[in-house]
Amino acid sequence: MEITTQTIQKLRHETGAGIMDAKKALQESGGDYAKAIGWLKKRGQKIALSKQSRKTKEGVIGYYIHANAKVAALVALVCESDFVAKTDDFKELAHDLAMQVAATDPQYISPENVPADIIEGEKEIYRAQLKSEGKPEKIWEKVITGKLDKFFSENCLLKQVFIKDDGKTIEQLIQARVLKLGENIQVRAIKRMAL
Repeated sequence: MEITTQTIQKLRHETGAGIMDAKKALQESGGDYAKAIGWLKKRGQKIALSKQSRKTKEGVIGYYIHANAKVAALVALVCESDFVAKTDDFKELAHDLAMQVAATDPQYISPENVPADIIEGEKEIYRAQLKSEGKPEKIWEKVITGKLDKFFSENCLLKQVFIKDDGKTIEQLIQARVLKLGENIQVRAIKRMAL
């Protein structure tokens, strides 16, 4: 399949990847657009992981105030350089994350931020439910893992589905910006207020 400039541009627009990355993704996937997106997502995860240890000392506070002026949210989004912090892409990400926090009210940033006693409490509830339903104990751990994943997707910002695009999580949204901007990007703090 021929790889056209229009296809590369479309892939760049959808994923935030650079020209060379979009072209390479299409080449690696034999021109298959869906496979190219998958290739970029996997690459984005690898790049995001490799950049996680780099220091984040710059950033912005993203904010969102709902139209009724009764719900607001703040997000401290950090990156490595002042240059990236001042870009429209970075500021837009901070705003989108604040909107997400206002809409979904996550209690934690990531599963790693959930206190161990909360997780253990959830597991106890799930065990009691499984026991009362008469489910065999050999499947409990698998079911509990699935229920915890659901708990994290409801209560942890990074695991939530993005309200503007249900095809990606907040974590994937951030990874796409890491790939595009070339820096470590992390959510440092979130705060939601409501009347």
